[in-house]
Amino acid sequence: MDSGSSKKPALNLPTGMSGSSLRLDTVSGSGRGISNLSAASSSPSSSCSDRFIPCRSSSRLHTFGVVDKPSPLNNNDAYSRLLKSELFGSDFASSPAAGNGSASPNNMLRFRTQLSSPASPFSSPSQLNLNHHCNNNNTNVPFSSDASTPRKPPRKVPNTPHKVLDAPSLQDDFYLNLVDWSSQNVLAVGLGTCVYLWNASNSKVAKLCDLGPHDGVCSVQWTREGSYISVGTSLGQVQIWDGIQRKRVRTMGGHQTRTGVLAWNSRILASGSRDRNILQHDMRVSNDYISQLVGHKSEVCGLKWSSDDRELASGGNDNQLLVWNQHSQQPALRLTEHTAAVKAIAWSPHQSGLLASGGGTADRCIRFWNTSNGHQLNCVDTGSQVCNLAWSKNVNEIVSTHGYSQNQIMIWKYPSLSKVATLTGHSMRVLYLATSPDGQTIVTGAGDETLRFWNVFPSIKAPVPVKDTGMWSMGRTQIR
Repeated sequence: MDSGSSKKPALNLPTGMSGSSLRLDTVSGSGRGISNLSAASSSPSSSCSDRFIPCRSSSRLHTFGVVDKPSPLNNNDAYSRLLKSELFGSDFASSPAAGNGSASPNNMLRFRTQLSSPASPFSSPSQLNLNHHCNNNNTNVPFSSDASTPRKPPRKVPNTPHKVLDAPSLQDDFYLNLVDWSSQNVLAVGLGTCVYLWNASNSKVAKLCDLGPHDGVCSVQWTREGSYISVGTSLGQVQIWDGIQRKRVRTMGGHQTRTGVLAWNSRILASGSRDRNILQHDMRVSNDYISQLVGHKSEVCGLKWSSDDRELASGGNDNQLLVWNQHSQQPALRLTEHTAAVKAIAWSPHQSGLLASGGGTADRCIRFWNTSNGHQLNCVDTGSQVCNLAWSKNVNEIVSTHGYSQNQIMIWKYPSLSKVATLTGHSMRVLYLATSPDGQTIVTGAGDETLRFWNVFPSIKAPVPVKDTGMWSMGRTQIR
């Protein structure tokens, strides 16, 4: 090859070796033919080799679609250089003929990032709701149903309470239930040895009772009609009071120690105690209780009846969630997935057999159950001790209150479990929760001795207007 030629040899050959002609010599030795490459003379009569060594400079790169073409997009250049490097080696890809730019890792990463479409449901981890969900085999993590449709703007929830009341002596005890809001718009609060009634309509306060220096209030619960209120005491009693006349109607015993949780259905009052038992009381009979449910191995701290009165859910300090029915004194379901005390329990008013439960500090999860078969439907890790749960009766959302370590209040959509709002304000664990009769306001109580009122849920939706039928229309009646 002419040393003055402007073309560069495709092969790096030793000095004195010609790239245009190579000769294969065969020598005999020990009965074997040994082939070796040697430099041949530059004469035209030199013999040809029987081994083909390609000349890359004459390769038809257009066959592979990687010929150098000017492109306004750097991404195409980067891809071309990468393909050349894989086909012909890194030396060729880095040669001046391979392109003017350098194939830097930054370009590669940017190019691959742009290959992902922003509209893809997999382009954003937040659309999968994976970051906050529990990771276990019994959990069905829901995908966002809005991946292919535009998201609605989130509902605005005021981040500050519209009213704050002082509640001196409101105890900081996870196992007590000291706040309840009646259907007649009266809030009952247990403070030390006393129960006070606050009328939300006129803000008047009245003392219902004082248990004296040797007893204390551990739980309060209104009947569904809102006329009578039950009070659980430190001595294990259950007292029934007329909320209007503010007179005690009855006192029932049966528990050996404090009665920390109460739950009414239409006619039966269930009470849970530190003695690990659940008693069912019937005001129509003279006995203190009509049945005893034994299943928990530690203090019972959560009790809720289903809306149809057929099932009773109980949670305990033994980390168990039990579901009881009317046909047996043994639990129909024993759910043991929680790893801390189960105080927070709520039945959905929108779907029969849907139960939510929350675990304490070592668990932090809200779990959703189908009580017809015991299957866990969903689970979300909230990051804090779950103290209370309450479903909205107006929309399919649920509110949770929390303790260690963030003391927050959270509103969730169901079943997507996306957060609607996170509210803060209490300086201690938010141990108490109740909902107003209209379903729009919640009240929360904490060991910071305050009650805070939050507007978190919308009003019930007005019926869809129907023309010329005399039905409800946009909140107004049309009579024809």
